[in-house]
Amino acid sequence: ASRLTGTSEIPGDITLGGLFPIHARGPHGLPCGELKKEKGIHRMEAMLYTLDQINSDPELLPNITLGARILDTCSRDTYALEQSLTFVQALIQKDTSDIRCSSGEPPIIRKPERVVAVIGASASSVSIMVANILRLFEIPQVSYASTAPELSDNNRYDFFSRVVPPDSYQAQAMLDIVKALGWNYVSTLASEGNYGESGVEAFMQISREAGGVCIAQSVKIPREPTSGEFDKIIKRLMETSNARGVIIFANEDDIKRVLEAAERANLTGHFLFVGSDSWGAKSSPITELEDVAEGAVTILPKRASIDGFDQYFMSRSLQNNRRNIWFAEFWEDDFRCKLTRPGIKLDPDKKKCTGNERIGRDSSYEQEGKVQFVIDAVYAVAHALHNMHQDLCPGSFGVCSNMDPVEGRLLLNYIRAVNFNGSAGTSVVFNENGDAPGRYDIFQFQMTNHSHPGYHVIGQWTNNLRLNVEEMQWSGGDKSVPESICSFPCKPGERKKMVKGVPCCWHCELCDGYQYQLDEFTCETCPSDMRPTLNRTTCHPTPIIKLEWNSPWALVPTSIALLGILATSAVVITFIRFNDTPIVRASGRELSYVLLTGIFLIYLMTFLMIAEPGVVVCAFRRLLLGLGMAITYSAMLTKTNRIYRIFEQGKRSVTPPKFISPASQLIITFILISVQVLGVFVSFAVVPPHTIIDYEELRPPNPDLARGILKCDMSDLSIICCLSYSIVLMVTCTVYAVKSRGVPETFNEAKPIGFTMYTTCIVWLAFVPIFFGTAQSTEKMFIQTATLTVSMSLSASVSLGMLYLPKVYVIVFHPEQNVQKRKRSFKVKNKPPFSMDKNGHVLFAFAKCYTNINNN
Repeated sequence: ASRLTGTSEIPGDITLGGLFPIHARGPHGLPCGELKKEKGIHRMEAMLYTLDQINSDPELLPNITLGARILDTCSRDTYALEQSLTFVQALIQKDTSDIRCSSGEPPIIRKPERVVAVIGASASSVSIMVANILRLFEIPQVSYASTAPELSDNNRYDFFSRVVPPDSYQAQAMLDIVKALGWNYVSTLASEGNYGESGVEAFMQISREAGGVCIAQSVKIPREPTSGEFDKIIKRLMETSNARGVIIFANEDDIKRVLEAAERANLTGHFLFVGSDSWGAKSSPITELEDVAEGAVTILPKRASIDGFDQYFMSRSLQNNRRNIWFAEFWEDDFRCKLTRPGIKLDPDKKKCTGNERIGRDSSYEQEGKVQFVIDAVYAVAHALHNMHQDLCPGSFGVCSNMDPVEGRLLLNYIRAVNFNGSAGTSVVFNENGDAPGRYDIFQFQMTNHSHPGYHVIGQWTNNLRLNVEEMQWSGGDKSVPESICSFPCKPGERKKMVKGVPCCWHCELCDGYQYQLDEFTCETCPSDMRPTLNRTTCHPTPIIKLEWNSPWALVPTSIALLGILATSAVVITFIRFNDTPIVRASGRELSYVLLTGIFLIYLMTFLMIAEPGVVVCAFRRLLLGLGMAITYSAMLTKTNRIYRIFEQGKRSVTPPKFISPASQLIITFILISVQVLGVFVSFAVVPPHTIIDYEELRPPNPDLARGILKCDMSDLSIICCLSYSIVLMVTCTVYAVKSRGVPETFNEAKPIGFTMYTTCIVWLAFVPIFFGTAQSTEKMFIQTATLTVSMSLSASVSLGMLYLPKVYVIVFHPEQNVQKRKRSFKVKNKPPFSMDKNGHVLFAFAKCYTNINNN
């Protein structure tokens, strides 16, 4: 063995290759640097220990000795590639035809020992580089530490297998941890290089496929970071301060410097680190930075300490371990002493090594974490060779011709097919890509209020996560899980408005107006007969109201109508009681009773308009709404038309006009009334009376105030249509009243009717803007109903007051005037108290005389 060539050789019937980072990467372009005691020497000795175990096992590869050719990769991929060329030298056919010995004989060139499989390498970048050349010569490779996801590509790295799970499993485990903690917005931090970048890429890809977790920032740490680089990284991570969770795939030095930068920025406890196996349960990255690292969740492939290796390694000495060419260097480093060598002067600052030192007694010792995997890797090849030997060399001792040489692709198939209990008691198997199953322990670094500060196992991951959240604690000993989310959940009744391109971020928008929350992303308008609940998560029926009797909008109209009904009843009773008196006869008893009936119906209409809507009520509303006024104004129109015709005829002829008798007047009146009745019954046939619930009338911006109104199916237009005929009668009557304004006031009530119509027109002209001007009011129905009923009652009251209350006053309080007076002559200035017009002829005679006097 030669220490200068960096190769340690152990003879055997079958030789395995070994790749270990015995030294660190060299500074300033040198290939190798300082010795790596744990990752280098421990792992290499684990391979030697395993070979001893296998060679002494009578059941495994009996009568076959395994040897080794172990190389130092110096933690550098290019250097490892150069070194690994020695593994394929035996497979390269060299042309020696030009070479002759001095005797003329061809030279005898000893072929290097053929390597059937390679154990290693450690770093993923080294394994990738070496795998590319080993596959060319079909040499299987089994790694004990390389976890880069790209090595799972069986098309590019078909001869590569590993007894550790790939980082894609680790990334899945970390994603499961993030989800279990309720986080959905995290940043990633990776050391530049294959391990860090591949790990983060695997995490990002898996999180994209799984959904539910978004990446806020993806930051890369350069290989050679400049001064202040880590402060810039912390500042950048704080640009998305809600993303407190940080997924970190970085080497130990970078982890330490990230923690230092966070401490300098006074962000202790802000970041919630989830570290990969490069952090694991190591103390070096967090030394003197425990406060910043507190609460960090880290992951580590499930492993066990191998007691047999501890006994073996602690028994190694300079005398019994000469096969390890780097052991003397390890001895000096471990015991901080110096071995004397010929021609080398002893350093006075260092003590001389005695050779009697003992590992673990005179130096600290803790088994390196990947020792178990080195042992499993060697055993995997040994079991594959054993199975291959049983199939190819049944019953033979030693290596038979069928296994000389060992065919690489066939050996690969046997390696992929092994299934045995490894050194930790768990099964060693490979999938179709040569990957081992994912088994991880999950740690959390805990300090505050803890009897044993340090890393504590809080869960495991074996294809699925088992996490004891109740055992976790965070910065300052807080037991509640901190949040790392982009947007807080929306309140009930709020929908999510997603931020474009970031599915974990959203703005909460309230479902306003009459909308409710259909699902977390959608607001939907409630049906017309419903309104949203207070929390706007659903709709409920809109309350239904109607005009109540105790409402002020009902009390005032009903009071007026009740007084009008009493007054009308009093007039009717008085007229009936004094039916044959001159005043009653002079007023035209028949038409007066018709007119009073119309006034009574007008007052009665108020109670129908306020009564609870129903089919019967709605029918009577449509019938009586215009009928009462039609009756009243038909009677008035007949009266005014009669007077107008009498006086017009009196100007031209001595013959009285036709149809001026009481019977004729009643017939004319009933014909006019029948037009209204006919129109109402036609409307009944076209649209039968029915009730509706109007949800639009009381639908203000605030849905809490929304109400459905129970009402008859009568629109504003239909109400006007019902009243239109009465309005025509009213206008026509007014026209005749104006034309008859010159008639003496004692003649058949011409002037009282005129004043009545003028006042009525004013009332209804005021009604129109009030009725239609309140169309947008929230109390439209109440205002319009009150306006309509009051207007009708006022018009009825004007008619009653102008035409009949003076007569009742005279009949009741001045009965002496209610007598027949005969006049011998007619003078303009003598105004008889009454005009007798029982059949109209007396009135016509008087009108003729009055006309002649005026003409003379």
